[in-house]
Amino acid sequence: MHVIEKFEHLKIPLEAIKLATNNFADKNCIGRGGFGKVYKGELVLSGIPKIVALKHLDPKFGQGNPEFWKEIVTLSLYKHENIVSLLGFCDESGEKILIYEYASKGSLDSYLNNDDLNWIQRLKLCIGAARGLAYLHDPGVTHQRVLHRDVKSSNILLDENWNAMIADLGLSKFGPANQQYTFLISNAVGTVGYCDPVYVETGLLTKESDVYSFGVVLFEVLCGRLSISNSNDKYRPLTGLVRQYYTQDKIHEILHTSLKDEISSGSLQEFATIAYQCLSRDPKARPEMTKVVSKLESALQYQVRYILSYWFVYWWLSRKFSLQ
Repeated sequence: MHVIEKFEHLKIPLEAIKLATNNFADKNCIGRGGFGKVYKGELVLSGIPKIVALKHLDPKFGQGNPEFWKEIVTLSLYKHENIVSLLGFCDESGEKILIYEYASKGSLDSYLNNDDLNWIQRLKLCIGAARGLAYLHDPGVTHQRVLHRDVKSSNILLDENWNAMIADLGLSKFGPANQQYTFLISNAVGTVGYCDPVYVETGLLTKESDVYSFGVVLFEVLCGRLSISNSNDKYRPLTGLVRQYYTQDKIHEILHTSLKDEISSGSLQEFATIAYQCLSRDPKARPEMTKVVSKLESALQYQVRYILSYWFVYWWLSRKFSLQ
């Protein structure tokens, strides 16, 4: 059987997709990227109407047949609650369309500077995304390791329950999962501000390349800004600021404004330390994603204990003075 025939059950007729998107009407468009446009629509899948996101690939933007099938194969084989689910695809009349579960909250980059997103919520989003990436790197003995190659906050989607999901695996590469070190020689791809400098300089792609990119995302969440900003920093990369302030033990000075009076010192130290390790210039010094997950969970525990202790003191003082 030809490999493509294994995915025939996922094929969606082009006519059904045109109907769902009002023939790719602008009013149905919910996003644009380096691949084309994303539309929101409703399709009947397994007899049930379902709101979906439809990525309409445009060949002129570089997403061709290899990337199209890479994403179909990868998302069909690698299933995890923190990886976006592929629901179907269309490869008809020259059109290439991927259908995903609809992430109603959009992408993480839209919330970096949101004052309403508190530290515990931010931590939970980071933990979810870290779990998804950890699964791609070590899915089990029966699967190959997946190297994402384009980890960034805009490729982390959020569903209605604020569950974070790794998305856009069209540029990913496969490698052996049963080895401590996996490396591939590849033309460097990715996004400026997130890409591992070692990968850019040498073409040597490793799982540690993804870890570096994830470290950038972690500091975006902490600082409430994109990795490349056109604010007062005059396009200075976030990594440059982080290296300067972290080594001077002043990381608290570049936190997002809404977090400065909220985040506990223990949680900040745990989070910033593991995020900074991800940005190590030596790939061998970067942590495994499983360790990143563990340290982020620890940062969450620090924050929860801090809040509980605060409210206990508040309750105790209130009770004490009310009884006098």
